[in-house]
Amino acid sequence: MNHTFHPTILREYDIRGIVGETLFAADAFAIGKAFGTRVRRAGGRTICVGWDGRLSSPELAAALVDGLVSAGCRVAKVGRGPTPMLYYAAKIKGADGGIMVTGSHNPPTHNGFKMVFQGRPFFGPDIKDLGSIAAAGDWLDGAGAGEAVDEPVFAEYVDRLLADYDGVHPLKVVWDCGNGAAGEVAQELARRLPGTHTVLFGDIDGTFPNHHPDPTEPHNLRALMDEVLFSHAHLGLAFDGDGDRVGVVDAEGRILWGDQILVILAEDLLKSRPGAPIIADVKASKVFFDEVARLGGQPVMGRTGHSLIKTQMAEIGAPLAGEMSGHIFFADKYYGFDDALYAAIRLLGIVARWQGQTLASRRDKLPHMVNTPEMRFDCAEERKFQVVAEVKERLAAAGAKVNAIDGVRVDTDDGWWLLRASNTQAVLVARCEATHADGLKRLRKALEAQLTASGVALPH
Repeated sequence: MNHTFHPTILREYDIRGIVGETLFAADAFAIGKAFGTRVRRAGGRTICVGWDGRLSSPELAAALVDGLVSAGCRVAKVGRGPTPMLYYAAKIKGADGGIMVTGSHNPPTHNGFKMVFQGRPFFGPDIKDLGSIAAAGDWLDGAGAGEAVDEPVFAEYVDRLLADYDGVHPLKVVWDCGNGAAGEVAQELARRLPGTHTVLFGDIDGTFPNHHPDPTEPHNLRALMDEVLFSHAHLGLAFDGDGDRVGVVDAEGRILWGDQILVILAEDLLKSRPGAPIIADVKASKVFFDEVARLGGQPVMGRTGHSLIKTQMAEIGAPLAGEMSGHIFFADKYYGFDDALYAAIRLLGIVARWQGQTLASRRDKLPHMVNTPEMRFDCAEERKFQVVAEVKERLAAAGAKVNAIDGVRVDTDDGWWLLRASNTQAVLVARCEATHADGLKRLRKALEAQLTASGVALPH
């Protein structure tokens, strides 16, 4: 027996598709059987499985478990919840692997799988290898040796999150779960933390009836901003569909972006770990790198992608990392994976220990920059990396100051601009940041000129 996946679903960092169009239960079974084969051949057997609140997740999870069992694996079903709860379960159980059935922040009709293997991210060539195993039918048959058991970790996970709360003053906090998989955990945290807590859209509902669960889009934070202002809360927290990305709003209803959140977390961490390396992805503001250096840390620029960041953290021993998208990774007191609920607990602890300062006043102390939003525009899959290579070559010939760790990030007297190819979609991604509006116009014009030279139009 062999199996061929739709060519669009095996991605760089995970597996994702449209249920009933490009992703089916048969795919979930094949993923389980292929992943189980990888685990067995590496000498392992135990795999944790979790799932989010999407309507298709129970069926896909059941088929996935059947595939794993058929390969001779022992499956610990840890239950419905956020992706980091699955990561946590795999860690504390010493499992050989873990798979989360989740569509993350994608539309309700989408779903997918995120995986860990032997305590590390499973991505890139690993995911392609699953396709090769399935296509060749090169998988192991467990011959009745497999089993699946219910091993929920919800209560243990909540206790672990709360264990590192170190606030002093009670806070008034609003939590917006967007009807995503973090809802039940967030409600329990809100119930047990000191202070006054309001939970918005905490019921897990895979149709996402109130707003899309993506905290990087300002319109998805409107209900949170309104409630923070109405209730005079100290801050608001928002989570994406599977609880591995966080959004933050201050008492004035203003959004703190991923790099701003990271500066505040780093400032506190560096008091106990001076000189530590702190990673932010290539899209982060110059403010992050300058502030971490000023605070006595070692700022490190990394490639965008949660699997890449986690890998880099382990390589250099960084206790903290983050992305503009809201993935926050703590290896300080925690396990090094992206957990928005844990990041929220650490942030609340910091704010609840401050004397004479609020999140809003701390935000105001950060240097002010002007920037474009992240610009994403279509570019053919076979062309996108070539465009970046052409731009890089022209910049090198012109003697420009370029960081090429992930695309091209170009420094000028005005600020910087970035162009990179998405690893998951047929798009190019760009961003510009300057100290003032005129500089931003010049940066955008320079970016536009480079794209035009490669036959690509920058959208207005």
